[in-house]
Amino acid sequence: MRVVFIHGAFSRDGGWWWAPTAALLERSGIASTSVALPSCGETGIAPTDAGPGLDEDAAAMHAVLDQDGPAVVVAHSYGGMVASQAGEHPAVHHLVFISSFLPTVGDSLASLSSGATNPVPVTQHADGSVSVNNDDTTAFDARFLHDVADPDLVSGAHDRLCAQSSVVFGAETVAAAWERIPSMYLVCGEDRSADPDLQRAHAARATSIRELPAAHFPMLSRPDLVAACIEEIVPRA
Repeated sequence: MRVVFIHGAFSRDGGWWWAPTAALLERSGIASTSVALPSCGETGIAPTDAGPGLDEDAAAMHAVLDQDGPAVVVAHSYGGMVASQAGEHPAVHHLVFISSFLPTVGDSLASLSSGATNPVPVTQHADGSVSVNNDDTTAFDARFLHDVADPDLVSGAHDRLCAQSSVVFGAETVAAAWERIPSMYLVCGEDRSADPDLQRAHAARATSIRELPAAHFPMLSRPDLVAACIEEIVPRA
């Protein structure tokens, strides 16, 4: 059984984001890999307002799942949209959502985020791509990385922020894999970006729920807790 990781919006290099968790899993004999998201420019096509979009990200996830045997898919933030769209694959035994969404068919990231009291500040680019605004690094870190103690991880996170195709935010899901695949939701109780109460509302749709004393990126701040939750699933999957 392996783990397939999907990172969130406005970022690249999933292997880096998940590395602390992946290292702990490897010690337990659990292999893992990360999906490169086309919408974030990770497959050589520059993101614009025309794509690549959610469909291409879902296809990239399918391509990874096609390569080997059974898998647990672990998705962070926007990655939950991809996992919901593409998770009903023969290789998938379990889905894990972290500070994420469990959309129903027809939901979009924009519709699920509408009404947010603390919307993510974004920068629109001339090519139609969008990136998270981190001009004020202190404010960015206070919102997203306030529990990440290692300064190298904080600077590494900033280095891996990137533009993403704006089309993904309005793309409606055409499948809801969590309705048929067992799932676990990890609520990040100290998240200052994704409202923990909104997380709990989505978590209620999952098969099981764990709440972590962590902010938006627990795979950086508390990889021990994330790995432990995944290890609960892998032997049973």
